[in-house]
Amino acid sequence: MVKIMNYFFGNCDTTELAKKFSTPLYVMDETAIINNIRKLKGSFDDKYDNAKTFYASKAFLTKDMLKIAMEENIGVDVASGGELYLARAMNYPPDDIMYHGNGKTIQEIEEGIDYNVGRFVVDSLDEILMLDKIAEQKNKLQKIIIRISPGVDSDTHKYIQTAGKDSKFGVPLQKVHEIVEKTLSLENVKLMGFHFHIGSQLFNNNAHLKATEITLNLIKDFKEKFNFDTLDLDLGGGFGVKYVEGDDEKEPSYFLDPMVELIKKFTTENNLVLPHLYIEPGRYVVANAGITLYTIGSIKEIPNIRTYASIDGGMTDNMRVALYQAKYEAVIANKLDDEKTQKVTIAGKCCESSDILIKDLEVPELEWGDILAVKTTGAYHHSLANNYNKNALPAVVMLKDGVARLSVERQSYEDIYKNQL
Repeated sequence: MVKIMNYFFGNCDTTELAKKFSTPLYVMDETAIINNIRKLKGSFDDKYDNAKTFYASKAFLTKDMLKIAMEENIGVDVASGGELYLARAMNYPPDDIMYHGNGKTIQEIEEGIDYNVGRFVVDSLDEILMLDKIAEQKNKLQKIIIRISPGVDSDTHKYIQTAGKDSKFGVPLQKVHEIVEKTLSLENVKLMGFHFHIGSQLFNNNAHLKATEITLNLIKDFKEKFNFDTLDLDLGGGFGVKYVEGDDEKEPSYFLDPMVELIKKFTTENNLVLPHLYIEPGRYVVANAGITLYTIGSIKEIPNIRTYASIDGGMTDNMRVALYQAKYEAVIANKLDDEKTQKVTIAGKCCESSDILIKDLEVPELEWGDILAVKTTGAYHHSLANNYNKNALPAVVMLKDGVARLSVERQSYEDIYKNQL
């Protein structure tokens, strides 16, 4: 009898992981995360002077993830008090923290200043004035970077475009000169430079290069008008990863080399200071380092239309499909070498018609208890997980050298209701 080959990930049998830790289950491969970080550093930090990679922690944030980031000597960007809280709890070096966010509260600003974060990435004049006021009260000088919205549309879903003319993110071009002039007059904030991030899951560098060119011309203007030297330039992230066949994933150097060469050439020709350069990828670091395991439940055929296969998770552990129609590849982990004889639509268990994970997935004959492994789920899954229908949040397991360890415990029903009085 031929032994059925199960699906392995990170040198671990995923069916055994499902049996040991239950499902739904987030599974992260620590080695893959480290390899992705080192690939980025090799294309940026190690290649160019005064260049540093920051990890966009919103993609996937746990204690284990921050340990890896610290060990690999990269910075981290946070975008809320909750993200900063964990960085502080892990004693992340404050100078290696960028504090992002378009709607920081007074409490969040105070906490960031108290922890001496290296840079606040500011989004509006209102925020700059509040930062200056709070820094004055605390008798501190806070370094800031102004986020610019360069008015560049990127070739991605509209919900993950972040730099168009009508965007909640960044200072619009028509206001940036006024805001820079005002900022330079303040005593308790120190303007270090500028930041742009044009969107996420991008496969060509056209928008990156256009945004770089626009920002460089602004930098030249600020030198001429205000005698201001830009010391920091944050190039954002957005490097696309492969989720399904046809996604044209590029090496980091495809994006970074032409941007850096453009910056070097422009600053030399215009006698400008070559700024410190930063990037802040998130998805690229963790997306392909993660999978999610589910257990197949009921199977329902609608004659001449489709067959639905239910799972024990859905939009509570993967919001990306409902948010912006994300696509995924998946396999039946315990029937990897079985002939694929049918197409099914993987339906989540939530009370929403939009809770569909994958349409028309080719699979072997399914039955209750089969294990579904959805690939490339390391980014924006654990981070976006929610308790809709009072479903409990999944556990997170980290893999290293073929050994699995529990990283985040599965939420219990008691956990869900513990704050109710």
